[in-house]
Amino acid sequence: MSAPAWFTRLEPVHRTPGRVRLRYAVRPGAPADEPALRRAVERVEGAESVRVNRAARSLIVRYDGAVTDAERLIAAIAALAVPDATAGAPVPAGGGDRGGAVAASLATLLGSLLLPLPLRLPVSLAAAWPLLREGMGIYAREGVNSHVLEAMAVSISLARRDFTAANTTTFMLALGEYLEETIARRSDELLKHLLRPASDQVWVLRDGVEVQVPADTVAVGDSVVVGAGAVIPVDGTVLSGTATVNQAAMTGESVPVVRERGDGVLSGTLMEEGRLVVYAERVGAGTAAARIADYVEQSLTAKSATQLEAARLADRLVPTVLKLAGASAVMTGDWRSAASVLQADYSCALKLATPVAFKSAMYGAGKAGILVKGAGALERLAAADTVLFDKTGTLTTGMLQVTDSVTFDASLSPDDLICLAASVEEHYFHPLAMAVVAAARETHNRHFDHQEVQFIVAHGVASVIDGRRIVVGSRHFVEEDEGIDCTAHNEVVGRLYAEGKTLLFIGFGGRLAGILALRDSVREASAATIARLRRAGVRRILLLTGDHRERAAELADALGLDGVHAELMPRDKARIIEDLSREGARIAFVGDGINDAPALAGAHVGIAMQKGADIARLTADIALLEDRIERVADAKEAANAAMSLIATNYRLTVGLNTLILGAAALGLVSPIGTAVLHNGTTIGILLNALRQPAPARA
Repeated sequence: MSAPAWFTRLEPVHRTPGRVRLRYAVRPGAPADEPALRRAVERVEGAESVRVNRAARSLIVRYDGAVTDAERLIAAIAALAVPDATAGAPVPAGGGDRGGAVAASLATLLGSLLLPLPLRLPVSLAAAWPLLREGMGIYAREGVNSHVLEAMAVSISLARRDFTAANTTTFMLALGEYLEETIARRSDELLKHLLRPASDQVWVLRDGVEVQVPADTVAVGDSVVVGAGAVIPVDGTVLSGTATVNQAAMTGESVPVVRERGDGVLSGTLMEEGRLVVYAERVGAGTAAARIADYVEQSLTAKSATQLEAARLADRLVPTVLKLAGASAVMTGDWRSAASVLQADYSCALKLATPVAFKSAMYGAGKAGILVKGAGALERLAAADTVLFDKTGTLTTGMLQVTDSVTFDASLSPDDLICLAASVEEHYFHPLAMAVVAAARETHNRHFDHQEVQFIVAHGVASVIDGRRIVVGSRHFVEEDEGIDCTAHNEVVGRLYAEGKTLLFIGFGGRLAGILALRDSVREASAATIARLRRAGVRRILLLTGDHRERAAELADALGLDGVHAELMPRDKARIIEDLSREGARIAFVGDGINDAPALAGAHVGIAMQKGADIARLTADIALLEDRIERVADAKEAANAAMSLIATNYRLTVGLNTLILGAAALGLVSPIGTAVLHNGTTIGILLNALRQPAPARA
């Protein structure tokens, strides 16, 4: 009779080209540990990588679309049979099982020394049997690899009745695997711990009354009430209240920040003091925290070119180690040297140290406010020699500031004009309105009492002050909709427009009372960021923008950029990137708008600003979690540091293991000594990979 199906439930919950996420349940009594499930699914035709989340009962499978599709892959996984426990099934490798194996092998090592000689063989064989069984099973399925070499080394020691060597090797292998898995698992957990889980219940205002509702029922436009000690459940804008918010989980900022009316807040951040009412702009799966969770899940399964090459090299070296073991036995006439050589392979450190270093670097970047979507993005950023910047919201703040207040009413001073406009604009959440309100706060902040404010979509606002109608908005609104003649002031209007400024027209009592001019400002840290990028190895920095050529050239000169392309359409940015790529440039593009999405996707690595449009942040390989341009330089420096660490670990792995192999082949090191040296150096290299420093914060 055929074996029963391994999975009793296999439900697809999310799929993208080349990737599928499945919710699963295993048959009672069947293996449920992560390594066993992962190895089984990896053997399915077309599967490239598998990640198992036991807590969520989730399988994330990446597959080759040229070999299979999602439906066939799911069907093949569903058809997997429960493995025969006696037929080389994978040995469970969970942390608890490995810990038990370490304890058992240590007890055997110490106890066998006290046993009579006739009992030492069966006891040692029993202790080594899981290792030998796994080696035989892997050999039958995959051929010779590092696990098979280890099983051969223990077999040789048992055959020579060198029980101390066999038991010591078994113990060191169990200890090494336990520590290696613990370190690798810790690097995954570090990434996952960037997020703080939100509550299942949320307080919202409904008809002026606070009610508690399930978190998954909150909709865009709801007014969410957040009190001290609670985690903010949505992305949005503060409608009322003042509070201190700890944003460390999302931005890495160690000092809580003050949030009040008009400020943006992120889901996953913690309210320390105060109370806020937040207008929900992104909810559920659309929030920053939910998107980060998905990015982290993807990053744990993604492999970089460096990681894949390290794994391929490790596999290629296995036959070399096997041949060296045979040659050593012939040359020395001692099978102990063969057992020593077989233990000193390159596989563990090469295959584990690289992903651990990448994940540790990604964790450090995440704490510093930089979300890296996979090891490949970090690798490509380290190789980037050309950085292209969008202008608005990137090198500039993207936040308008009032630069000119021109009054045409003798009864109003320039400050009065700003305060007059702010009195009605303060009820409106729009970048222009918020800029006017901010400018009013810097004046004597006179407030004009008014009646109810009317919002005219895409035009402006209107109200009544002292019996006179006031309108604030575009020239079209003031001139054509309100009938206010502006032609007498065309010279002033033309001059301000020529300076690249945005204009707000204020009509009061049927006449043009004045004009407010606003302009984006250059970020204070832009120049320093450019200098840091050059020190980090970037040879060329260019500006790509849809803005006027004169304004773009002025900014490029001020920041010392190498060139500027202005008055561009979105397709023009993508074309420039394509042209530079053909010339051999390795490009990082930094942008924030919907129009930047094609360029972000076309660059070798795309970096999206924190306040960027959703499509920009989803398209980018790296997303900044706080609105600071210096994080671009932090990201480049972190990528360089990660690749430098990986190169160091690679040299250490090859160098140390070559020395150990050479000594073992010449009979200078016993199997016990080889086991200690090999596992000790491997663990040391993994710990070094895990200690990846976070990028410097400016």
